[in-house]
Amino acid sequence: MPVSLLDWMLYTAVFLFPASIVSYLCGCFNGAVVVSKYILKDDVREHGSGNAGLTNFYRTFGGVLTLVVILCDVLKMVVAVGLVTLLIGNTVVARYWAGLFCLLGHMFPCMFGFRGGKGILSGGTLAILINWKVAVVVWGGFLLLVVLTKYVSLGSLWAGASFPFASWHCYPQFPLAIVLAFITGGLVVWQHRSNVGRLLRGKENKFSFRHKGAEKKQEPPPEESGADGGKAA
Repeated sequence: MPVSLLDWMLYTAVFLFPASIVSYLCGCFNGAVVVSKYILKDDVREHGSGNAGLTNFYRTFGGVLTLVVILCDVLKMVVAVGLVTLLIGNTVVARYWAGLFCLLGHMFPCMFGFRGGKGILSGGTLAILINWKVAVVVWGGFLLLVVLTKYVSLGSLWAGASFPFASWHCYPQFPLAIVLAFITGGLVVWQHRSNVGRLLRGKENKFSFRHKGAEKKQEPPPEESGADGGKAA
């Protein structure tokens, strides 16, 4: 590992920067967008919550193609971590580094107008790749909350919030990994900020195995006009 400032600059230019790009591009392969837009010819982001994630895809389309979305979001994280560890070594920090940039690609894909998903499935895959203890905390809490409350978003908030603390417990000797874990978990929580508002207002949708069908996103109704062109009374 580099020890001086110059060493860090060279290490970043030669290894970390290319690793970041590779991982980000892997994350940009958003399964929900690819399947809905290019196979079903109906962009998932135009339906339901407008989110390009697994939950919105299932609620909108359902069917066996949901398995393709799952496979895409899992495999891209596996590929990203695998490629980055080949580039900069199979270390704890390398896995966290790959995971962070893969999630950035998933959430903000450059080839899809920077409108992606919220990173739960890919992030959960990262937890498994990092440490089974981290995975148990993240997935265990997620599944328990979803089963008890039927709110996927509540389980997702737990996953994002618990990830850095579970990482801290497992890797206190790697401060950079912990910093990356807090950034990663913070991004997941931030992506669910609208869900927090709906949860507080009691308007969040509960998960059901019955999908709703491809209903377009609801647009606010236009202002009605009276016969004279003014607003209706």
